[in-house]
Amino acid sequence: MGQKGLPPENRRITEAVIDPVFTGRWSPRAFDPAPLPHDTVRSIFEAAKWAPSCMNEQPWLFLYAVSKADLALYLELLVDGNKVWAKTAPLLAFLFARRTFASDNSKNNWAAFDCGAAWMSLTMQARMHGLYTHGMAGFHRDRVFAALGVPEDEYEPMCAIAVGRYGDLGDLPESLQEREKPNARKPLAEVALEGKYRK
Repeated sequence: MGQKGLPPENRRITEAVIDPVFTGRWSPRAFDPAPLPHDTVRSIFEAAKWAPSCMNEQPWLFLYAVSKADLALYLELLVDGNKVWAKTAPLLAFLFARRTFASDNSKNNWAAFDCGAAWMSLTMQARMHGLYTHGMAGFHRDRVFAALGVPEDEYEPMCAIAVGRYGDLGDLPESLQEREKPNARKPLAEVALEGKYRK
């Protein structure tokens, strides 16, 4: 198991050669509360900005908290199961997708897909800074609009995000300590098929 600032051993094994930044990306819950440098924060969102999107629409909107007051506000929007560990993250964020195309206000059916690309860009840039991210579906969707001033008719909430350095495993409840390690993936043959679909 990991110690303070030292994550658990990563025993992931790939079936093909890839850059280790991909297997090094996982979603811990132990975060060091030390603030992140301003330039680093800008860097991860700059990387997200350059993600590809349908018609170059860039439908993503990231709202983030780094101050004590904003972190407290964002933390209250998470479900209790996430609050218990996300409270130490020095950066919390919410990702929203704009529901329509700016050009003609028609529904953007690819907005969520494009926001996924932006999220991946953010998390990989974070890893390049030695940071970890954890995306969360567990938040109060009905409360984020009023709490953060986001127009509900224009945006859809995609996820909450925690970002920071690896922290102290001992700060987590025992039940979460047992889960605190990089997980595996399905075999490649189950997720990438040549030719037609088959079971």
